[in-house]
Amino acid sequence: MVCRIFLIRHGETLWNHARKYQGHADIALSERGLKQAEALARRLEHEDFAAFFASDLRRAWDTAEIIARPHGGKVDALPALREINFGEWEGLTRDEIKARFPEISEQWWKAPYSTRLPGGEMLAEVSTRASAAIEDIALGHPDAQVVVVAHGGSIRASIGHYLKMDLNQYWRLRQDNAALNILELYGTGRAQLILFNDCCHLSESLSI
Repeated sequence: MVCRIFLIRHGETLWNHARKYQGHADIALSERGLKQAEALARRLEHEDFAAFFASDLRRAWDTAEIIARPHGGKVDALPALREINFGEWEGLTRDEIKARFPEISEQWWKAPYSTRLPGGEMLAEVSTRASAAIEDIALGHPDAQVVVVAHGGSIRASIGHYLKMDLNQYWRLRQDNAALNILELYGTGRAQLILFNDCCHLSESLSI
């Protein structure tokens, strides 16, 4: 059994552009983010997909709907694919977080896997829920291709999980807006990373 998962980060939002932490805040795609999603949809329009899944946050859901449209596909929402819940950090920039939460922010950037954010999650929880959702999708779609649209944090945590990384170093896995990753899953817990953070479908004006 092999399931090929096209694991995609959502398009840009205004908070992405302003470098604000979004987490579970339900921020819509910006005009640029919509164009990024449309460019990726054109790249994938000739692929054969068995199903389309997305986080239930609108930036991921809308990206998935744009990708699914040429295929006449329906998008299924999975809350387990959501971004890290940043709690009290949502809507703040990194500099604002460092100023308001100096001790916990230093601890988080050193050891996010086991550090609980104020009012939010630990990275360990994100890795568990997101990778379990991806594995369930794979088990339900053997020998097929599926689209999964999620978020920078949940994608990096999932890929890091399958690569058996130290997830305290998950920030080393770059994820640009509308980036395409491809994972092939071979049964429980076994995966191979085929493509990572590919943005070749984005023109210079739409890339980071």
